[in-house]
Formats: sequence, structure tokens, C-alpha cells
Amino acid sequence: MPGEAIRAEGLVKSFKKTRALRGIDLAVRSGTVLALLGRNGAGKSTAVRILTTLTRPDAGSAVVAGFDVVRSPERVRARIGVTGQGPTVDELLSGRQNLFIIGRMFHLPPREARRRADELLEQFGLADAAGRLAGTYSGGMRRRLDLAASMIAAPPVMFLDEPTTGLDPVSRSQIWHAIREMATESGTSVLLTSQYLEEAEQLADEVTVINVGLVAASGTPSQLRESVGQASVRVVLRDAAEGAGARAAERLAALLGQAARTDGRVVTVSAPDGLGSLAEVVARIQPFAADIDDVALQRPSLEEAFTILTSAGPGDPAGDSAARSELATAGAR
Repeated sequence: MPGEAIRAEGLVKSFKKTRALRGIDLAVRSGTVLALLGRNGAGKSTAVRILTTLTRPDAGSAVVAGFDVVRSPERVRARIGVTGQGPTVDELLSGRQNLFIIGRMFHLPPREARRRADELLEQFGLADAAGRLAGTYSGGMRRRLDLAASMIAAPPVMFLDEPTTGLDPVSRSQIWHAIREMATESGTSVLLTSQYLEEAEQLADEVTVINVGLVAASGTPSQLRESVGQASVRVVLRDAAEGAGARAAERLAALLGQAARTDGRVVTVSAPDGLGSLAEVVARIQPFAADIDDVALQRPSLEEAFTILTSAGPGDPAGDSAARSELATAGAR
């Protein structure tokens, strides 16, 4: 389909008796970021391994950058970049030397390889450390160098397998910035696997949740949140005295014509119209403003959606763990 960087339909993959994928469909629109979420063993890395031509599906089909992953694997590999979980840079070379050598491996002329290396070092915030040995880099800097290495040939499609696992919050934020810049400024299409729901919130245009080898849900982060529950207005009372919450809940129910629930000083009422409902609650509780400490609109979190969508259990982790290990060590570029 025009405008899609990745299209997979009915992917099935088994490892001996373990069914890692049971017929999943995926689509990544050109120039966007898709977050592929799932518990350990859900099938995330198996799907990435198929899409990056590292293994063949037992059934189904997949097209990446316009080419079938089974019929034209060489053409697919020439158009993708892959960053696995393990670092692939040479610690005995400088950041610039790492990128230059990878550029030459992609048959870039020496001058172009140097130009591209310097461009990426600047883009990923590593220009000041370009001459230092990669072995002296922090974990976050190495991950950014990994991303830069995957981008050396300017691939139109990138696969990032849990790129921030094990990083501290500052390093994770730096990686997020690099990925956003890669997608928005370079127009790169990104498929990102992650166990960090905040990462999906920050980066993804769309999210696909897989569970026990099946797609549990797909949509934007907000659509997934809304699929598991309605927004609500949360009113926090000043008075913590016994019965205060119940009395406030009764008043809110009478004012708004719907049920309200209470938990100590917190009274919650459903907000079917989102901000409109919040404005209505604020307007109607003005006579009781002196008794109220805070009023806020509260939406279901992506974490709540993820928990509900994957409540069938994590599945058998053996198959996906094997695929993840092979993907990380393959160092596909």
C-alpha cells in the first residue's frame, strides 16, 4: 500500500514446539514511529527478526521499504538499519573511526564516509567526543553511537530493539531526542520495540500491543488509553474528616446527574466529554470552592491499557528470548 514503510500480514513463526507468532499484522506509515509493545516472550523480537530478514516466517508475508522480505532479502537489507540491544561499536576505535569504517563497509567513498560520520556525530550530540575511544563513552553515548552507525547509509527504515534498556533516565532522554530527530527531520520510518510505556508515549505515532504471539490492539496512544476506560474528573477535598468524601460525592452526583465515587478525600466522577466535563464540574462546584484542594481531568494511562490488553499472560518466553539473542548478536546494519 502506498505510504507504508512496513506491511506484515498473518506472520506465523514457531521454534520447535513454541509458537512465537500466531498470525500478526503490522503496518508502519512512512515517516512515522510505531512502538511494538508486549511482555517478555510476547513475540516482539521474533517479529523484528523476520522483518529484518534474519529469519523466514512459517506463514504470512511482509514487505519492507517496498520489497518482500522472503523474495528480496538483499534489497530489504540495503534499505534498513537495525540497532539491537547489545552494543556493536569497537571500543578500541574513536567514535569518528567507528562511523567512518562502517561507512566504507557500505561502499561510501572515503570523503563521503568522513562527511557522513561528522554529520551524524553532530546530529547525535557526539561531536565533542568524536576523537575519543568508544570504550571511554558512557552507556548513553554508546547507544547514540550505535544509532548513528545504523544511520550511516541513511536508510529509509529503522528497527530499534529496546534501544534504552538499562540506561539511566538522562541517557534515555538523550536517546529519545535522537530518535525523534531521526524521524521528524530525516523522515525515517521507525519500528521500535520497548518495555517502557513512557517511551511509547514520548515517541510513537501509533502503538501495536502483542500478547502470546497475537495482536491485542493497535492505535494511537490516546486511542489505546480510551479503549480501556473513560476519562474522569478527580476532586481532592481539604476536609479529611470521616464522611466528608461521601457527602461531597452525594453533592457532585446531585449537581451532575451521575454517580460519583469516593476514596478518602478524593471524589471521582466520569467525564464523558473530557475537558468539557471538567469545565462543567468546575463551574458547578464553585459554591464549595473553600472545601476543595484540587480539581483535575484524569485519563486512563497507557500502563493501565497495557496491563488489561496483556492480561492473558506473558506466554512462553523461550522462543522470543532465542530470537532476541540472535538479533542482538547479528549486528545487522
